[in-house]
Amino acid sequence: MPRPRSLLAFAALPLALLPAFAQQQASPPPGLTTAMPTITSIPPDAQSSPNFAVERATDAYMALIPAASKARSDAYFEGGYWLILWDFLYGVAICLLLLNLGWSASMRDFAERITRFRFLQTFTYWVEYLLLTSVLSFPLTVYEGYIREHQYGLATQTFGPWLGDQFKGLLVSLILGGIIVAILFAIVRRLRRTWWIWGAVVTLAFLIFIMLIGPVYIQPIFNKVARLNDPKITEPILRMARANGIPAKDVYQIDASRQSNRMSANVSGFGNTMRITLNDNLLRRGSPEEIQAVMGHEMGHYVLHHIYKDILFFVIVVVCGFAFLRWSMARCLARWGEKWRILDIADPAILPLVVLLASIYFFVLTPIINTQTRTAEYEADMYGLNASRQPDGFAQAAIHLGEYRKMKPGAIEEWIFFDHPSGYNRIYAAMRWKAENQKIAGQGY
Repeated sequence: MPRPRSLLAFAALPLALLPAFAQQQASPPPGLTTAMPTITSIPPDAQSSPNFAVERATDAYMALIPAASKARSDAYFEGGYWLILWDFLYGVAICLLLLNLGWSASMRDFAERITRFRFLQTFTYWVEYLLLTSVLSFPLTVYEGYIREHQYGLATQTFGPWLGDQFKGLLVSLILGGIIVAILFAIVRRLRRTWWIWGAVVTLAFLIFIMLIGPVYIQPIFNKVARLNDPKITEPILRMARANGIPAKDVYQIDASRQSNRMSANVSGFGNTMRITLNDNLLRRGSPEEIQAVMGHEMGHYVLHHIYKDILFFVIVVVCGFAFLRWSMARCLARWGEKWRILDIADPAILPLVVLLASIYFFVLTPIINTQTRTAEYEADMYGLNASRQPDGFAQAAIHLGEYRKMKPGAIEEWIFFDHPSGYNRIYAAMRWKAENQKIAGQGY
């Protein structure tokens, strides 16, 4: 590679500055707690009564949130709007750097000197590319994933374990990413006219494969997954699973508290890899009603076949994305290919251009992808309310999730940036469900 010493010095600069920076952020500031309170009782205006009103019940739950907590969670989420932009621009800058300084072409030349096999050349290039871009993006990664999370009281890891998880993620990306990139470039070399169609097919198949093996083989790399043996928790969940046709025999827990305070659960996987999993934050902080409401929501994703619907949605997204790549890469190479020393779409050195164009594509699609996901989440909310019959537990969960999501955004703001319904809208939906079922119960149905 040309100018190896200057390149190494440039790439190592963020690492040299990092230890002192991270040492100051190794733990949350004194007295900083999670943003949202744990709700253990139903506020008076949200209790069932002949005068129950949905708006008043929703406002009663919202009033339980301290003003400082709401301001902090709003600031955290609104700051994420800017991070979407900065992540995009920072990634674009790195891609242009690799192309215009000739680093990408030099990495390709190095891979070709290492081996004569095209598949291994592509894999070697991927390793160089991922390592270099990981170093260049490391400062922003540290700020977003470590410093900022600690500043808002959402993270629990000190810097060493956090860095260890980043290293594990890098190794997984090196292996799995290297395989799929090498396969895709092999398709481009062999199928010059239809590569974009077959590339989309292989990409989708790879994503399905990752979803299949994720719960069993990838998740345990980062967290300990164990069978949950508390009958007070598991029996209501398994009864609800059987009542909704979910073939689950066990409930699992994951030690997510080693990384953050965030509460979550999921019903994921296919066939024999299907698992009902709760993280230990939900078990520790959630009421039994809240846990049942959350699990009803997750079971809704499974019963409503959201995984398969998401796959169909991304078939459209990925095929259109590959068509966009086919059109745009040809024009970019015609104009700048000679400058970049990249004249062929089968050249691995074109990868920064692929990432750049894909970043533009998905950046523009942000509101559309968020809307599709948010719609599925709302459907799961409704299913979960009917399955668990725990509207107040659902409202409690919405407040807990408000630790890192703005509770009451504007309509346009929610449409663009939210991949889940806002906390206010989720509480409102739960209270509306409560009101309607209270009326049905009063009619003797």
